Amino acid sequence: MTRQWLGAGLAIAAASAVAQTAPAAGAAAQPAPGASATAQTAPTNRALSGVTVYGTVDAIGGLQKTYSGGQLARGGNLGLLGITDLMNVPFSTTNYTAELIENQQARSVADVVMNDASVRTLTSRGGFGDDFQIRGFQVGNGDLAINGLLGLAPSTRIPLEFVERVEVLKGPGALTTGVGPSGSIGGSINVVTKRANDIPLTRLTTTYMGKSQLGAHLDVGRRFGEDNQWGVRVNGVVRAGEGNIDGGRQDLNLGALGLDFAGTRTRWSLDLLATGGETREFRPQTSFAANATAVPAPPSARSNFYPGQKLDDNVRTVMTRLEHDLTDSTMVYAGLGATRLDYQQNLPTGRPDASGNFNVQNAWYDQDTRSTAADAGLRTRFNTGSVRHTLVFGANFLDQDTAYFYATSPTTNPSNLDNPAPLPAITALRGAPGRSSAVKQHSVAVADTLSFAGDRFLVTLGLRRQTLAQDNFNPASGAQTSQYDASATTPLAGVVFKPAQNVSLYANHTAGLTRGATAGVTTANAGQTFAPQKSRQQEVGVKVDWGRLTTQAAVYQIERPSSFTDPVTNVFSFGGEQRNRGLELTAYGELQRSLRLMASAAFQQARLSRTAGGVNQGNDAAGVPERTFNLGLDWDTPWVQGLALNGRVISTSSVFADAANRLRVGDWTRLDIGARYATRMAGKPLTLRANLENVGDKRYWVVSNYVTVGAPRTLMLSATVDF
Repeated sequence: MTRQWLGAGLAIAAASAVAQTAPAAGAAAQPAPGASATAQTAPTNRALSGVTVYGTVDAIGGLQKTYSGGQLARGGNLGLLGITDLMNVPFSTTNYTAELIENQQARSVADVVMNDASVRTLTSRGGFGDDFQIRGFQVGNGDLAINGLLGLAPSTRIPLEFVERVEVLKGPGALTTGVGPSGSIGGSINVVTKRANDIPLTRLTTTYMGKSQLGAHLDVGRRFGEDNQWGVRVNGVVRAGEGNIDGGRQDLNLGALGLDFAGTRTRWSLDLLATGGETREFRPQTSFAANATAVPAPPSARSNFYPGQKLDDNVRTVMTRLEHDLTDSTMVYAGLGATRLDYQQNLPTGRPDASGNFNVQNAWYDQDTRSTAADAGLRTRFNTGSVRHTLVFGANFLDQDTAYFYATSPTTNPSNLDNPAPLPAITALRGAPGRSSAVKQHSVAVADTLSFAGDRFLVTLGLRRQTLAQDNFNPASGAQTSQYDASATTPLAGVVFKPAQNVSLYANHTAGLTRGATAGVTTANAGQTFAPQKSRQQEVGVKVDWGRLTTQAAVYQIERPSSFTDPVTNVFSFGGEQRNRGLELTAYGELQRSLRLMASAAFQQARLSRTAGGVNQGNDAAGVPERTFNLGLDWDTPWVQGLALNGRVISTSSVFADAANRLRVGDWTRLDIGARYATRMAGKPLTLRANLENVGDKRYWVVSNYVTVGAPRTLMLSATVDF
């Protein structure tokens, strides 16, 4: 990663701005120049059939085969249910590959999942971290899973340089994946780390983004030993400079090591990850004034209306997983991991009115979180007469301690979105974070997938008993302020019927789980503790694999309870409810050889179906769009070998910013374009990529529990060479 390589690579990328042809499914063994390691020749299959529920795998660690076009996989990891084929599960899932990550120059999980209309990111590039909305419900970055373990992901973001797959399950997944620290119920996201392939890999990628952000990424993979049983994959990233916020810096240092052993009956892996980030002028978050009569116009996304913000964050993660086949039909597995996250940041607050005026208060908001997560289980296959069973017993555990330090400025400064004032000084001494919460969660689960008539009819039944406990403390004094400990059981019932080999009709009834609460001392039922609250989903859908193109349609309803204190009786309860109903349409694959498609549409009705005293009842839920659309095309041009062009349109309808439905935030549509070119330089495969996001430099608000400004027009260039 010399300066000469970095400079040369960026110069070539800037001049050429184009990239490689994506390999088609089932392509010849010889990889295309610059193809990703996982898009190359499939290694010897070391994932035994006991790991997979009626599916096929082609990579170390049991990854599902990539689908036609190479942008998505045929399935992914569904936690308790194992690594599954899309057509065999009663859920809607999307599984993105490393090839898509590389070609779109994605930097974090948010950049990837944005390809699906049912998923929207609630932050923008250059912000504090990632948050998502799946089927209209918020999913925090801390509720993401890494290699199937919940609780290890930081609350900020996960860089993608060490990630092989990003897998999305839409809808509540309390049985399949367990419950995350925050109890997200809209869906779940799992990232799969890279493993060494049988083909040796030494790859250097140099990058450029925004005004002056340069970076280098080294990716090295080797297998060795008898039958290539041992593997090592190393990723290192250095990135620094101004991105897409004027006068700011977005620096990242990353080191990741992945080791694995793939024996005849035993498989083991170890992952070590360390990241350090330094951000100056990160994208701000705000909320509108309570008395605002209209939504202010979004300011320029290239400026920070809280000037002077800083964020320093560090993440250290270690995780290991072991699988062993007791017999040809029975395996045991176990995983263990730990993460430490610490960050220091400025967290200013202000609530702009219709004219963009607000009073800004500065604050320090520092966090230190230590998490330990584990899971274990047994999966076995057997027959009862003509019925095949895949029976799974599993358990998981999470222990997470969080400490905070928070101090505010004693004064505020009058400010404006377009003409921001300096942040007021904080006079308090900055101290070490004090313990604020201790979360302990554990569960046991059982599920059985029954196969009838040669896998044409599949029934999955399961139960998970989950215990959620949390102690809260005063960070300054250390005194315990509240305690919660309760359990609940969540079910799963799903069916898949295949009237033809390439058609799957499915239905499910499943649930999400969120920690309950204890009635406060001022309520009529003070001290009453409520069990974990179940969010129930009913869904039906159809999937059709046309050979090179897969289409999906799903209709669902999710009901999530919410808490309130009755204004008449003063009784605290979970008598509130938000009900989301939706229709999802998806298509991906190849329209024809050399023309790849990702298209989706989501139509949603999110209503406040029960509220305290009927106030706002029947209103739209804040921040949930009624319509979202995505269309992406990737085309290998016929006139220049190795040249591919791509484009993506992302559209989101207007939303309300408040439960009273007084403040409507406008719709937005964004166009992204790109090109890549695969060639050889000095006999080495070289891939050049250029991506331009938000071509029209559209200004728009992104709404969740807070609002932020969408990222501006952003240019990204890269040059990748394989040695």
